[in-house]
Amino acid sequence: MIRLTLLGIGILVAYGVLAQGVSIGRVGSLNDTTTVTQPGFVLAGGSTDVAEAMQWMMLRSGGGDVVIIRASGSTGYNNYLFDLGEVNSVETLLIDSREKAQLPETAEKIRSAEALFIAGGDQWNYVKYWKASEVSKALAYLIDEKKVPVGGTSAGCAVLSEFIFDAQFDTVISDDALTNPYTQAVSISKSFISIPFLKNTIADQHYSQRKRQGRHVVFLARIMQDFSIKNPKGIAVDERTALCIDGEGNAFAFGSGKAFFIQPLAKPDVCEPNKPLAWNKKNKALGVWVFSATEQGAPVFNLTRWPRTQPNQYWNVTGGKLEQIPVQ
Repeated sequence: MIRLTLLGIGILVAYGVLAQGVSIGRVGSLNDTTTVTQPGFVLAGGSTDVAEAMQWMMLRSGGGDVVIIRASGSTGYNNYLFDLGEVNSVETLLIDSREKAQLPETAEKIRSAEALFIAGGDQWNYVKYWKASEVSKALAYLIDEKKVPVGGTSAGCAVLSEFIFDAQFDTVISDDALTNPYTQAVSISKSFISIPFLKNTIADQHYSQRKRQGRHVVFLARIMQDFSIKNPKGIAVDERTALCIDGEGNAFAFGSGKAFFIQPLAKPDVCEPNKPLAWNKKNKALGVWVFSATEQGAPVFNLTRWPRTQPNQYWNVTGGKLEQIPVQ
């Protein structure tokens, strides 16, 4: 009996340590508040955060409690966001294990947020720790029921679209993906987050800076072939750039880079293991719309109705080489 009691105490202590360890810092009020929120989504391309996009998100929180979730790193967002906008508090949760992701206390902290932001890091950790967990259930509650603004940067942005490059086998560069679309590093799965405006979509970040256009095209080819999706879409953002989407699907590009919207116009010609990708269709394989971001937020279009106008560019792949053809 004594042994059972001691065992029970040990379990409770371990459980308490886990719960306490999820929050690694909070600034502002220690008491949660409740505010009127507006839905919205922020897809940030990494590197320096775009202050105007973060302010857009916090404004939609109604001045409530902002929660940052991550699987590595520290509390760098706490003071930054608290100083940037009028909010009740900013708290960072370090959810770096399945055990922490399954704790009721972790889910409750997420569910209490009036705005939630996913920090950068390694998206495979997010998939490994958070998919099919209390964390993913709490995120669904925020998006579907509470309707609060939700965003992410870099890896945190990657997991917002329905399809994700999950980086299970580390990253992949464009040349390697185009040379062999089925190289092990091209690992694509469905996300644990469901945002209606990002259905059948795969997002990419650090776009122009890391020359990720080629691999993004491969991701789209694989989604068409492996998941039988006839009309997948790609959304990409440069560093120091963020795409903000309101509750109606209207998108605005904040920052100093560009936002890209890619839509296949035909099926790939060749997408097979150990063969270079081929995707041409008379030099019009994929249509690409490119928008320059501004500090004020340049209007893009409504994501429920992708443009039927002529794209800015056509992209094609011949012999594993990406061709980007501007429309005159």
